[in-house]
Amino acid sequence: MNKAVNLLYTAAQVRELDRVTIEEEGIPGITLMKRAGQACVDAMLGRWPNPGRVAVLCGSGNNAGDGFIIAGLLKAKGLTVQVGLVGREPAKGTDAASAYNFCRENGVEVNSPDEALEDAELIVDALLGTGVSGEVREDYAATIRNINGLDKPVVAVDLPSGLSADTGVSLGICVRADLTITFIGRKFGLMTGDGPEYAGEIQFADLEVPDAVFQQVPSTANILDYDDLIRSVNPRHRNAHKLDHGHVLIIGGDTGMGGAVAMAAEAALFSGAGMVSVATKPENVAAIVSRRPEVMARGIDTAGELAALMDRATIAVVGPGLGRSDWSREMFSAVTGGKLPVVVDADGLNLLAEQPFSNHDWVLTPHPGEANRLLNNEVRVQSDRLNSVLELQKRYCGNIVLKGAGTLIADGSQVSVCPFGNPGMSVAGMGDLLAGTIGGLLAQGLAGGEAARLGAVVHSLAADRLVAGQGERGLLATELLPGIRQLVNQ
Repeated sequence: MNKAVNLLYTAAQVRELDRVTIEEEGIPGITLMKRAGQACVDAMLGRWPNPGRVAVLCGSGNNAGDGFIIAGLLKAKGLTVQVGLVGREPAKGTDAASAYNFCRENGVEVNSPDEALEDAELIVDALLGTGVSGEVREDYAATIRNINGLDKPVVAVDLPSGLSADTGVSLGICVRADLTITFIGRKFGLMTGDGPEYAGEIQFADLEVPDAVFQQVPSTANILDYDDLIRSVNPRHRNAHKLDHGHVLIIGGDTGMGGAVAMAAEAALFSGAGMVSVATKPENVAAIVSRRPEVMARGIDTAGELAALMDRATIAVVGPGLGRSDWSREMFSAVTGGKLPVVVDADGLNLLAEQPFSNHDWVLTPHPGEANRLLNNEVRVQSDRLNSVLELQKRYCGNIVLKGAGTLIADGSQVSVCPFGNPGMSVAGMGDLLAGTIGGLLAQGLAGGEAARLGAVVHSLAADRLVAGQGERGLLATELLPGIRQLVNQ
């Protein structure tokens, strides 16, 4: 298997991979185009064996060259295919021109996009590639609007037209694909931000580029793999004691918000912690204990009372339901000023944003709004999630989990992307479960980065398995708990 299969690249890095492949490995650009075209045809016909009338929409760059090859290959198979060209024919002497000639030599008609789309039953998007920057030009935007309005299956070549390969942001308008076949290096933007919304199913084709090429071009990030991550969880000894698996202390639950600490505590238990305590407002204790008697809940009013609980704990989780009262601030200061490794979530992050400082031993788990506050609203996090998570890690140190579609984890040495998760997770309590899960894994001896990565994966994968059977709407956070337990045991 090619080493690049779990690596993610920016547009500039992919261009460098192309250059090294062509100039140093001696593989002609037109050969790569033909391999890309064949990979697309194989993937398309694998999913739609009898596609009917196919419209291939092409622009004027190398992405269009892939489209011309696809059209020629489909025509050679006896399928009905037509090219819709936006702009001019490719310049003579280019690889795209050679691909265009191949297309015409195979008898493919080239017309306007509107003519090609008329009565189309399958659409191939080869309009724009990784080189696009700024908002999509109106001539391309008009064609994209037509594609998206037809309610026909769409195959995107390399990435959906209008999607930034670097940030995953839609550049004004973007093709909504059912299947994307991406080449040589996986594009970072496909995996986060708007990427998962527009890319549909993603297939990767390495185009037989030698491993030596990838050794010369560093990647931006890696895609997390559950089977690799679960190996960091050691088997339990037959004579194990509960304290061998750590003691998690959850701090939070201001007035009216006791449910958040209860959910975080349960997640720590279901992820394998040996003991879990909760420090919360006294009025929350009865409800927490009656719901989950395995949790040791203690009502506290002062930091002095909290200190005794911290002395017995392995790690702390602060923030779920914490609020921003004087009590909240006192609890937050006591926890973050202590010696325990700590997971900071929810209002813990909002309090941190008010008086920023760094810590090498913590895990911060912001959603985009919290991340904006942590960065003092100096950047729009969702417009550049990669640089945002890197900046968060630079300012605050430790391990950063930037939640959202394509959750990012940065630990100072690498950036990882969680490929799992679904819109059903956009409900209250999901963040509390993630914080508790990471806390439970930390308590069992995983390093901060390991716990953050595995926690994000088991949390999202448990949700994916649930919605596969019951749908996205109405998903409850606590329904994930049995799935989390199953995943940390495989």
